[in-house]
Amino acid sequence: MVPVRLGDLPVDRCGMVIGDASGLDAWTGMNDEPADGLADVTYWGRYEDDAHAQFGGERIAQCGVDGPHGWLDLPLAEAAARAAELTAWRDRVHGKGLMVSIDKHNDFNRFRRAGWHHPLHVGAIEVGGCKVLGIEWDQGDHSIRHRGERDSGQVYPVALEADAAGGMVLRWTIPPYDFDDEDE
Repeated sequence: MVPVRLGDLPVDRCGMVIGDASGLDAWTGMNDEPADGLADVTYWGRYEDDAHAQFGGERIAQCGVDGPHGWLDLPLAEAAARAAELTAWRDRVHGKGLMVSIDKHNDFNRFRRAGWHHPLHVGAIEVGGCKVLGIEWDQGDHSIRHRGERDSGQVYPVALEADAAGGMVLRWTIPPYDFDDEDE
């Protein structure tokens, strides 16, 4: 099969979302409110064992790691109250050393959650009646290396092509890194 060129797409340090225009128009990002009124609360860090002894919470497994402690699918007000309680306890007892996160069920966090068990952090969700694919980069893979962020106006050719096993892959063509261009 001949690769099908899809066009030029930006590569962003946070990842990539690919989908039909109708789905992308309906997309809710990091700061948007959850359509279902729910959120996940997670905590991790130096004092996570102390926090777990005090507050409980389940270990939230993710691909290849045990993941943080926390609670999934809480009503937003309850999630905010638990996070505030954890943060107040941390500040009172330890000062720092415990990270607490509230992830509202907006589309950004739903796609991240859909990729928790995939080794490449890839997940598909339905947005605006359309399937949308989300690809989250690992922190070490972000686009600073190849200056592909939207802010830089950089885009790279992407194509859909068959792999050796007969499946389909998206392939970005990103030029090799030039160490001599670092000061530009």
